[in-house]
Amino acid sequence: MKNKYATIAIVALTALMSGFPASAAGEVPRGEYPRPQFERADWLCLNGEWTCEFDYSHSGLERGWQQSQGFDKRIVVPFCPESSLSGLQHNDFVEDFWYQRFIEIPAEWQGRRVHLNFGAVYYEAEVYIDGQFAIRHIGGSSSFSTDITRLVKPGQRHSLVVHVESDLRSMEQAAGKQSLLYGSYGCNYTRTTGIWQSVWLEPVAAEGLKQVQFLPDVDHKQLVIRPQFFAEGGCVLTVTLRDGQKVVARQQVNASNATTVVLPVKGMKTWSPGHPFLYDVELTVTNREGQQVDQVKSYIGMRKVHIEGNRIYLNNEPFYQRLVLDQGFYPDGIWTAPSDEALRRDIELSMQAGFNGARLHQKVFEERFHYWADRLGYLTWGEAPSWGMDCNRVETARNFIAEWGEIVTRDRNHPSIITWTPLNEEWTPDRREYPRLVENLYAMTKQIDPTRPFHDSSGGVHVKTDIWTVHTYEQDPVRLHAQILNDGRMMDTPRGVIDNHRGNFGFNGAALNSAYTFPIYSHDMPYLIDEFGGIKWNPNQQLEGSQTESWGYGEPPRSLDEFYTRLEQQVDVLLSLSAQVWGYCYTQLTDVEQEQNGIYYYDRSPKFDMKRIHDIFTRTPENRIK
Repeated sequence: MKNKYATIAIVALTALMSGFPASAAGEVPRGEYPRPQFERADWLCLNGEWTCEFDYSHSGLERGWQQSQGFDKRIVVPFCPESSLSGLQHNDFVEDFWYQRFIEIPAEWQGRRVHLNFGAVYYEAEVYIDGQFAIRHIGGSSSFSTDITRLVKPGQRHSLVVHVESDLRSMEQAAGKQSLLYGSYGCNYTRTTGIWQSVWLEPVAAEGLKQVQFLPDVDHKQLVIRPQFFAEGGCVLTVTLRDGQKVVARQQVNASNATTVVLPVKGMKTWSPGHPFLYDVELTVTNREGQQVDQVKSYIGMRKVHIEGNRIYLNNEPFYQRLVLDQGFYPDGIWTAPSDEALRRDIELSMQAGFNGARLHQKVFEERFHYWADRLGYLTWGEAPSWGMDCNRVETARNFIAEWGEIVTRDRNHPSIITWTPLNEEWTPDRREYPRLVENLYAMTKQIDPTRPFHDSSGGVHVKTDIWTVHTYEQDPVRLHAQILNDGRMMDTPRGVIDNHRGNFGFNGAALNSAYTFPIYSHDMPYLIDEFGGIKWNPNQQLEGSQTESWGYGEPPRSLDEFYTRLEQQVDVLLSLSAQVWGYCYTQLTDVEQEQNGIYYYDRSPKFDMKRIHDIFTRTPENRIK
């Protein structure tokens, strides 16, 4: 929904900011409600122009910047300072950065708690109100909130300051595909620092809902709901499940953190890519006097994901996944989509290319993306930006485990997410700290969300996983077939370093600091090639022999016909091995900066005959070309 205060607030609040003319505000950027599966009617978007400053000497706290009434520079939130949409487009590393803006709490919020919410801030954030400390959050991809009621008064102006620090090259924080060098190179791209998802305020009753977990039980045709409240004060929770205007089920329970709500779903409609049906859910909290104190609107898809043998099942039917690698980068917003429509458009482009889902690669996508995936019937694997951190370090593990828990908790209700994948291509593990990290991640993820498969490290060193995957960028279809099936180098390789980019599937004997042994694939779980292809296509270079800097996998084809032939044959190899290989992920949806192996260009324009591309990627093991 659009924030009902947005138009008024952006004019009024920017007028209060030192030197900011109200007429310069315009429409609020990314002004849609950021949390569509946990939506309240009253809220105030804080996106738009903020003041800012680089802290090159790390001395801002000494100089009292937490009490700032405005810095000299301006930035458009929620776009990172490296992006063009931010108005800065700063190309160097950003290690210390400050934000400031004025806020005013609407008078009608009197009597309720005021919560300040951040979609994501990379990497460590400290928040101040009028110089007073509000919260510290560590982790660049997870959402966080803080109750600022004690620091603000309705009708009064307050200065909100956010101090951000990032040490990208410390190897203690998850970086993903952010370049650790000054410039982009290979498959590493422009960095994202600071606020990169929406910021907003909302009033919440002291006894309001803190969060809710939905557990669809397809087999028994019921929805199990576990609510959690900020405080328990004798209130009542009413949960209503609707199919359009029709009430399917309703139940009233005590508003207690020990309560579990079970709603029978008569005439149950399941969610699937071909039929992405969503039920609306309304959760209302009333006090002893029967007055409504909180209401949250949500939705849920009734669907089940489970594993039997070497098959992944969706709603109790074997489901073959034809995924694409989506890195979620944008030329103007970097990690942040320029608009809500751009998020939806990326999913539609993928579906038009013939894919039924995506690995959301090395990035935690914003909740609005998952909303559109839910609406459009698009499967995803939820991942984290694990590259750039040394998983053998204890401090790194501590940082990552905490953040991963927040990520899973935030997104576990989205039916479109069917697999959790915290790590990617971990090829240099020790035999002590790395296995411990993976086992901790497995146990914690299953406690937070027992309903999905856990996939420990995509294409890398597996320790404890429900799904086995490998990556290969072998371009020759004959050698690809032999590599997968005949050599045994992929399906029976010990879980050590796998240098897939060079086609060398060797075991890493380094770091022998424990008797721990990485086991081999035992053929008792689904096996997927979750990165392959990566066929570079830049017509200007490949047809004209240009040597312009670009990057891709293998020797590029010299003509479009050669491209189509290679792609068709690679896909056909995987489909022909469906008895062993139960799904794939093609690299990738779009070009990203210098990496030019996308189905679409970086600006999302098509490279190829999309009908032909669609025909290739919609093939299944049953209808492949023999």
